[in-house]
Amino acid sequence: MNQQIEKLVENIEKIIVGKRQSIVMVVTAMLSEGHILIEDVPGVGKTRLVSALANSVDGHFNRIQLTPDIMPSDIVGFSMIDPQTKELQYKTGAAMCNFLLADEINRASPKAQSSLLEVMEEHQISLDGKTMPLPSPFMVLATQNPVETYGTYHLPEAQMDRFLMKISMGYPSPEEELDIITRSETNRFSHKLDAVMSLDDIRNHIESVKKIYCKDSVKKYIVDLLNATRHSVNISLGASPRAGIALLRASKALAYIMGRNYVVPDDVRTVMLPVLSHRLMLSMQGKSAFKSAEDVLKAAAGTVAVPVE
Repeated sequence: MNQQIEKLVENIEKIIVGKRQSIVMVVTAMLSEGHILIEDVPGVGKTRLVSALANSVDGHFNRIQLTPDIMPSDIVGFSMIDPQTKELQYKTGAAMCNFLLADEINRASPKAQSSLLEVMEEHQISLDGKTMPLPSPFMVLATQNPVETYGTYHLPEAQMDRFLMKISMGYPSPEEELDIITRSETNRFSHKLDAVMSLDDIRNHIESVKKIYCKDSVKKYIVDLLNATRHSVNISLGASPRAGIALLRASKALAYIMGRNYVVPDDVRTVMLPVLSHRLMLSMQGKSAFKSAEDVLKAAAGTVAVPVE
């Protein structure tokens, strides 16, 4: 693994126990210049993971707790007349930062959710005829609870497609959980992490990821995976070309994290589920035959030949 990335992952592991794969996926999304949705039950450390990443990087971190009464202006900002100059003055919203934690995103109204669309896709804010670029890097890390439906608003497909990845952390093992409750006795979770990476470091890593080589046979493998989702009887809406671009970017980032300057099929398979599963719509047959979109995706991917190195 890349030495500086390894240091970042280890720093986050001081707070997050036993979730190395989830940490690596969040870092992969960051180096891919993508956004990530963390969907899991309450109390497994979703918000703590995001905070640990933000504290480990010397950047500007904002958090917004999304509720039905949150307005778009709370996210993107607003303009008001300055009483001194009598001119419109822009007041920044929560999105004007490097890392935006959108906590419980499915509790925000559709109007507030849609205000994130341009922010996430274009990395800019348009307001009153002016366009303001967001800082670089910029990343939205959203959380949502899948088991509660009261007071929530389903994220539309267009919004889901803006997320590079969707991950679930899951419950810890008994050994990990014993470590967690033992640490809680000494308040080790409240310890503030020191930054181990600067924004310039992240920008340099992002540029290095773009230079990772991917040969045509691996690109064709990505295209074959996309087509497998489009022709499966279990899937009514397959992966889009944007999903293919996201899969390539995430595969390059993972290859870089692992210390390689080229992509291998294993990289594609590792990031396939978090990158593609939330973009699919299952058919009635798929919903009845499989437990989740991940299982359907695995079945579809099983029909695709893996390129031989």
